Amino acid sequence: MACRKLQVVVGKNKIVVIREDFNVPMKDGKITNDKRIRAALPTIRTALDKGAGVVLLSHLGRPTEGEYEEKFSLKPVAAHLGELLGKNVRLVARPEDAKAAPGEIMLVENIRFFKGEKKNADELAANLAALGDVYVMDAFGAAHRAHASTEGAVRKAKVSCAGPLMAAELAAFDKVMENPERPLAAIIGGSKVSTKLGLLENLLKKVDSLIVGGGIANTFLAASGYGVGTSLYEPDLVPEARKIIDEAKKAGKELPLPVDVVTARELAPGQKVSVHPVDKVPADEMILDIGPETVKLYEKVLGNAKTVVWNGPVGAFEIEPFGAGTKALAEYLANSKAFVVVGGGDSVAAVESYGLADNMGYISTGGGASLELLEGKILPSVAALEDAGK
Repeated sequence: MACRKLQVVVGKNKIVVIREDFNVPMKDGKITNDKRIRAALPTIRTALDKGAGVVLLSHLGRPTEGEYEEKFSLKPVAAHLGELLGKNVRLVARPEDAKAAPGEIMLVENIRFFKGEKKNADELAANLAALGDVYVMDAFGAAHRAHASTEGAVRKAKVSCAGPLMAAELAAFDKVMENPERPLAAIIGGSKVSTKLGLLENLLKKVDSLIVGGGIANTFLAASGYGVGTSLYEPDLVPEARKIIDEAKKAGKELPLPVDVVTARELAPGQKVSVHPVDKVPADEMILDIGPETVKLYEKVLGNAKTVVWNGPVGAFEIEPFGAGTKALAEYLANSKAFVVVGGGDSVAAVESYGLADNMGYISTGGGASLELLEGKILPSVAALEDAGK
């Protein structure tokens, strides 16, 4: 991506406005996973180390635009960020209240509390851009949204640039999609083909092997003539799945399907499970994970890969005992020599729950943004940054 970098444009006594992605999971007012906050620390520290003042922007959840809602307040984020930085982070109610001095950090309340954010209103975008000398887009997780704080302000600012986190995310996906070390493999899981049809079609053009998992695999199994019992699948998309299978075969690309599966009567904890060959799935049971022979098959396919992109688990990993397949593949990839990029909330959550995140090549902070990059789309924030860098 051709755009300015933070290290080049920030300087002493400058005020830097940074759009971060602090949209973290919360429960009872407490942050349950601070990964996105921790990922932003190098960007913030870079600005502070250069002697700049910092104004931070972020959204949290989906509040009613233009209205304050306590449950979506960034108060917990400001407090936690201050603890991580060892420095006071002042939360301000409105953008116009953010007048940070050099060395000071301010966090503006949830940007979605203000009218015009989601509609990318010119006035709000201009006001956000005017809060400092440099506008930094570092929120990869929101880069697929053309909002005032993610796209409009980048274009309105006198000087705008990509933050280190944003630049690292784009570099990782560029390494996978544009200049991969081959063979290139992709694992795409999820419940529905309909939500990832464009992704599957685009990836098939680029990868050497494509593994599908979850409900997506069920639709592909149905397209291959197998019965899937009461499993989640999309009958209307069986022709599309068949088309992808045929295209993979014609192009000489691997698209392995499960040879055995884990089934149960329902998706619930503590279910009695059984393993069946894929051609003998009970009519009154549902497929909820891949079986041990399928794990071996997928590991053989992945064993040849030098680059792997993974988006989505291969089973209902969040409920025991349906996570064995996802865990086995995660462990295999963690010990492989391939460059592995993990994107998407569920697959990232799975890898982190197994304590394997540090063993992967790159863990993305973006769900929807990573999906759109893999689909071959140009993210609005990226387009704005590239234009600003010309």
